[in-house]
Amino acid sequence: MSAATACLVSYGSDSDSDNESTSKTGVVNVDATDPDATAHLKPLKSVPTMSVAVLNSAPEVAVKEAVETGTHLDPSLKEVTYNPTFETMFAPEFGPVNPFKSQQMAAPRNMLSGYAEPAHLNDFMFEQQRRTFSTYGYALDPSVDTHQVTAISYIGAVDEAEKNKGLTVFETGQKDKRSEKRKKIKGGEAGEIDTFLGPWAKYIDEKDSAKPSEEEQKELDEITAKRQKKGKNEEEAPAEEKTILHVKDMYDYQGRSYLHIPQDVGINLRSTEAPDKCYLPKKQIHVWSGHTKGVSAIRLFPHSGHLLLSSSMDCKIKLWEVYGERRCIRTFIGHSKAVRDICFNNSGTKFLSAAYDRYLKLWDTETGQCISRFTNRKVPYCVKFNPDEEKQSLFVAGMSDKKIVQWDIRTGEVVQEYDRHLGAVNTITFVDENRRFVSTSDDKSLRVWEWDIPVDFKYIAEPSMHSMPAVTLSPNGKWLACQSMDNQILIFGAQNRFRLNKKKVFKGHMVAGYACQVDFSPDMR
Repeated sequence: MSAATACLVSYGSDSDSDNESTSKTGVVNVDATDPDATAHLKPLKSVPTMSVAVLNSAPEVAVKEAVETGTHLDPSLKEVTYNPTFETMFAPEFGPVNPFKSQQMAAPRNMLSGYAEPAHLNDFMFEQQRRTFSTYGYALDPSVDTHQVTAISYIGAVDEAEKNKGLTVFETGQKDKRSEKRKKIKGGEAGEIDTFLGPWAKYIDEKDSAKPSEEEQKELDEITAKRQKKGKNEEEAPAEEKTILHVKDMYDYQGRSYLHIPQDVGINLRSTEAPDKCYLPKKQIHVWSGHTKGVSAIRLFPHSGHLLLSSSMDCKIKLWEVYGERRCIRTFIGHSKAVRDICFNNSGTKFLSAAYDRYLKLWDTETGQCISRFTNRKVPYCVKFNPDEEKQSLFVAGMSDKKIVQWDIRTGEVVQEYDRHLGAVNTITFVDENRRFVSTSDDKSLRVWEWDIPVDFKYIAEPSMHSMPAVTLSPNGKWLACQSMDNQILIFGAQNRFRLNKKKVFKGHMVAGYACQVDFSPDMR
C-alpha cells in the first residue's frame, strides 16, 4: 500500500527537482497531512438523497383482445383457409348499418340481380324449356310438380300451351306423318323383266315434269337476272385510239421516216457484230421525261436501237429518239387503263401493247394507227411475238387466268392455249432457235413448252424457289437470267436440261416486291 501511494505521489508531482532527488535517494517523502493525495482511495461518504415519483399520464384503455371474443370473419369471403367456429360464422357484422341502402340492396345476394339458389336440373331440360319459351312463349313452371301437368303448370302464354298441348320445340304434333315413308309405285315381280321396276320405281307423289310453273319461272328469271348483274363484269368498250406526232415533219427531204436507221451519229448502227469489249457506264447521259406516272416497260428498236418505246401507268405509249436531239417523236393513246407490256416485231414496223383494260392492241409504229384489237376478257401480263420470221403473224400472251394464249393477227382468233400453270403468267421467253419458250408464273415454277404443243415437257419447281417476274436470254442463247423474289439472280441453262447453275448465283441487291429487269452486255462479260 505504501509503495502504491509513493508511485501516485511521484506521478502527481510537477517539480523536476523532486524527481531528481527521488531518483538519487530512492525514498519518497509523503505528507501525511495532505488529504487530497489519498481522497480517491477512500470510500464515499453516505449523503441523504431525495426520492422522485414516476407519473404515467396515458389513460387506461381496454386492449383489443379483451373486446373481441372471437376472430372477425368477412362475410363476403367465398373461401376460408381455417376452421371457424359456429359463433364466428354466424356472428353479426361489425359496424353501423348503411342507412342509404334500399331493402333490395340490403338483401343477401350472390349475383348482380339477386340471390340464386342452386337447383338440381338436367341441362337438356333447362335448354328445352328455355328454347320453348323463346319460340312459343310458354314453359313449365319449375316450382310445380311436373308429374301432374295442368294448365297452371305453365308460365307465360298459357293459351298457346293449351293450344299446342304443351309441346316443346323438340316435339311436333306430326310425328306419325313424318315417320311414314313415301310410297313407291309397285313395279311387278322380279321374274318379269319388262314390268319389273324394283328400287328404281318412282314415288306415287313424284312429278314427271321438271318444268316450273309460270310463277316459279318468273321468280327464277328475277334471281338469274340479279346474279348475272352482280357477278358480271361490265364489258368496257375499247378506248378510242389516237396518236400525236411531236416532230414537225414525219419524213425528211428524201422521204424517209423516223424508222430509217440514221448514219450520221458516229456509230455504225447497221452492224450486227457485237463490240469486242463493253464497259460499265460511268455517268448519266440523258433523261427522257414525258410520262406522268410510272414506266412499266421499255423496248429498244430491233437491230439498230436508235428508237426507244416506253409504256406507262398513265395509259400512254411513247416513242423516243436515242441519238441526236433525243426528242419524243410520237405518243400512242388507246388504252383506258395502265399499259403492262409492249413488244416489237422483228422489223420494228409494228408492236403489240398489253394493258389492264383487258385488251391487246397491234399498232403501226410509223403511222401510229391501231391495226387490230384482241381480248379474251382477262388481263394480259406479258406479250411476245414469235421471233421466227415465218411466224411473225403469231404471238403469245400470258394472262391473269393462268393461261398462255396464242393469237393469229391475220384472223384475230385464238389458235392455241397453254393451260398448265397454277398462277398468273409473268414472263415468256423464246429459246432454242425459237422452237421452244420458257414461262414463269406466280406459282413459283418455271415451265418449258414446245411451240404449238399445249403440254409442258419440262417443269422446274422446288420448295426453296420464289416467283421470277423477269427473265432474260443471254446473247449467245445458252443461259437464262431470272430475277428471283428472294433478292437473287438465278442462272438456268437454256439448252437441253434447263438446270440451275448453282455456281452462278448473284446476290447483294434488294428487289423483293419489284419486277426489276435483267440484261446482259453484248460481250457476255
